[in-house]
Amino acid sequence: MILVRDIFQLKFGAMKPALDLWKEGQSFMRTNGNPPVRMLTDLSGEYYTLVMESTFPNLTDFERERSSTTMPDGWRDWYQQFSNLVQSGRREIFTIVQ
Repeated sequence: MILVRDIFQLKFGAMKPALDLWKEGQSFMRTNGNPPVRMLTDLSGEYYTLVMESTFPNLTDFERERSSTTMPDGWRDWYQQFSNLVQSGRREIFTIVQ
């Protein structure tokens, strides 16, 4: 089992619009049969940090899901809106031991 964290550093003041967009984006993911994600926001550390956390049985399933999320109608427009709120980002992938 693996844990994937997509970590976004948002532009100053962009947290609320980004969270609103993610709620909208969840409908794309559900329609496409993607697993649920857990959204986290900063409590300490760098301000305006948004983390999307998801789990997959293995890297193959993660890659399959990753390629399928760009398919639904409207996804590219949604992503363009979201990326305008992002200053930088990174992905971390972990093996779940326990």
